[in-house]
Parts: sequence; C-alpha cells; structure tokens
Amino acid sequence: MGSEALPCYVACDVSLSMADHIDELNAGLREFRGAVHADAAVADRVLCSVIGFAETPQVVQPLFPMDDLAAMPAPGACAGTNFGPVFTFLRDVIDADVRALEAHRVRVHRPIVFFLSDGQPTDPVTWPSAFAALTDPGWARCPRVVTFGLGDADQHALARIGTFRSYLGRDGVRVGTALIASVMHVLSTSRPPAGRILSGKETPWKRTEGDRP
Repeated sequence: MGSEALPCYVACDVSLSMADHIDELNAGLREFRGAVHADAAVADRVLCSVIGFAETPQVVQPLFPMDDLAAMPAPGACAGTNFGPVFTFLRDVIDADVRALEAHRVRVHRPIVFFLSDGQPTDPVTWPSAFAALTDPGWARCPRVVTFGLGDADQHALARIGTFRSYLGRDGVRVGTALIASVMHVLSTSRPPAGRILSGKETPWKRTEGDRP
C-alpha cells in the first residue's frame, strides 16, 4: 500500500431473493478486481472490504489491498432485507478503518460505499435515520454512496441512498462496470487530505463533482 488510500466498501444483499443474482454479483467483483490490478497506480491506492447483509450484516472480507477479493457466499434462508443495521455497521467499520490508516500516516480519500440489493427494505421506518448518520456531512469520514439495483430492486429507495451515483442492472449496466467507473472518477477528480489529523478536530468532507445533494 502506498502513501494514500481509497477505502471501498461493497455491501451486498445476501437475502434469499438474491439467489438468482449471486453469480452476476460475483462476476462483477471479479471484473472490478481485474480492472484495478490492470493499473498499478490504481492498485496501489484502492483497498476493498466486502460485507454481506440480510437481517444483519457480516464481514466477508475486511479492508485489504485488492490482491484478492472474496466471493459472496450463497444466500441463506433469511428473507429479511434490513438496510438500517448495515448502515450503522458501515459507519462503525469506516470510522475504525480510517483511524487505523491515519495512524500509519496514510492519506485517506473520502471512502466509497457500494450498496447492492435486489429488494425492498424490510425496515422501512428505521433505516432512514441510520442512513442519515452514515451520510451526515458533518462527519469527517462521511462516504460517497453508489447504489446498484439487481432484478426488481426498489428504484425509489436506491435513488434515495445513492448520494454519488445510482445504477440499475435492468438498464443494461454491469456490476463491475459501475464499480470501476465510480472508483476511477473519484481517483481522477479528488485528492486526499494533505496529512494526518493530529489535533483530533475533524474537518467535514466538501462536496465535489458528482456528489448529489
């Protein structure tokens, strides 16, 4: 890993309804890894974590350089698709990961969360508050969020969640293409902070080209 890093978090729905899409999802992850490794300058900066979620989230792969990328497991029997717990989990994981990188004097780009689902949230009342905490512009580690809808995904909900970009597989976009395009855009248009935050006072991220209000 070089002196700067772009943390990427791929949060994938692994509820029962995703059984028909898991091969497409894993093909997209392989395509993403291949494209990152094809450019040494990109591979040196991109770190990736993979998280599966249904009723609760679980780490499939911690934040590592993309020498390898874990495949998503086959969906379990759980039919629930709770968005709120994974948003809360992501906030905690991002906070810990960025602190660890900064402690090693790595300059950290604003993180990206890729959120992939084929369904509707089964916690419609509670997920918006968890999402608001994750994307609070006053939080110094607030990530950009890119959504990708598979199958008959709830387009309205995903559009609310995609603060940076939002894609639908039924429009002919591939998972890998969406991941690659978003990462390359961020690396080409943004710069990480000039140095570690030493005072404990954190500066909120400024909105850049491509971010939605």
